[in-house]
Amino acid sequence: MINSAEVRFLLLPLPEFNMLPLGGFLDKLRFSADEADHSQQRHCSWKVVGLEKNHVTSSSGIPIAIRHTPADINLCNYDYVVIFGCRTARQSQQQAQYYGAFLKQAAALGLTLVSIDNACFTLAELGLLNDYKVAVHWRHVNEFNTAYPRLDVIEEKLYYIDKKRISCSGGSAAIDLAVAILSRHLGQTWAIKGLADMLVDENRDQLHQLKSRQQTIHHDRHISRSIALMQERIATDTSTEQLAAHIGLSRRQLDRRFKLHFKMSAHQYWNEIRLQHLHWRLLNSNHCLASLADEVGFKDTSYLCKVFRQRFNISPGQLRRDADNKRNLKRNLKTS
Repeated sequence: MINSAEVRFLLLPLPEFNMLPLGGFLDKLRFSADEADHSQQRHCSWKVVGLEKNHVTSSSGIPIAIRHTPADINLCNYDYVVIFGCRTARQSQQQAQYYGAFLKQAAALGLTLVSIDNACFTLAELGLLNDYKVAVHWRHVNEFNTAYPRLDVIEEKLYYIDKKRISCSGGSAAIDLAVAILSRHLGQTWAIKGLADMLVDENRDQLHQLKSRQQTIHHDRHISRSIALMQERIATDTSTEQLAAHIGLSRRQLDRRFKLHFKMSAHQYWNEIRLQHLHWRLLNSNHCLASLADEVGFKDTSYLCKVFRQRFNISPGQLRRDADNKRNLKRNLKTS
């Protein structure tokens, strides 16, 4: 029987998907789907789909059942495929080889592809974001730009709607995106239905600035602002003098504050941010060291290796090899 709902969704959680955006998006559909809180799929409908009728496990270890596969689905009966990305960008990229045929078929048939969280890496890997603008979670902007330098990233937006491609940075922003999509089909009244029940104060638009990113993370407002700028400009060649001037201090004044609170200069603290980011990227990506060096603002990879070894007592290459060996051992234990 053909679904008579006004808007129809296929929800595709990738392995180790994040539970929050899936739960938020799905609950928003549920509240808008019916006149009362009966969860009947009248005004909008959805199915959770996967490659096999089995379970897919979230990043928190909680599995959800998959009862529909692409073989069971007539894509012509749906409007959107919403893909919920893996825990890391690297995992999402790797899933492209498995889900590519299904996603390319959906795109060819005119369905709108919606990437949530790291699923933008899956679509980018498949070339399905070429000529589209994409919203990326703020923590992964540099990583995305390194992997796909020709794609147009829209920064500091909760989500972005670009014709047949929609992207969302993830987390609770999936609720805001669901409202935006539903309002196009059902109107604003139905789209916001149930927000109070979900204890959501307001419907945020795509330009909403996160208060949590702007809150003071240190009682010294100059230090707080400096750290925020360091994180934003991790890949740039902005000097410590320029950063200090931006917040209205001299470098000496800024260094004095950092040494008082952290026992290190502002430059040393900034390098620590860069090295910690590089450490994480080495463990969670397969990009070469030269690309990662650019991502954290180091032009000389030899010097980067030197300071990395001084900080972590291991070279970048050995860190990655050790991590790969542990993953292979864990994989072999599972299959044995």
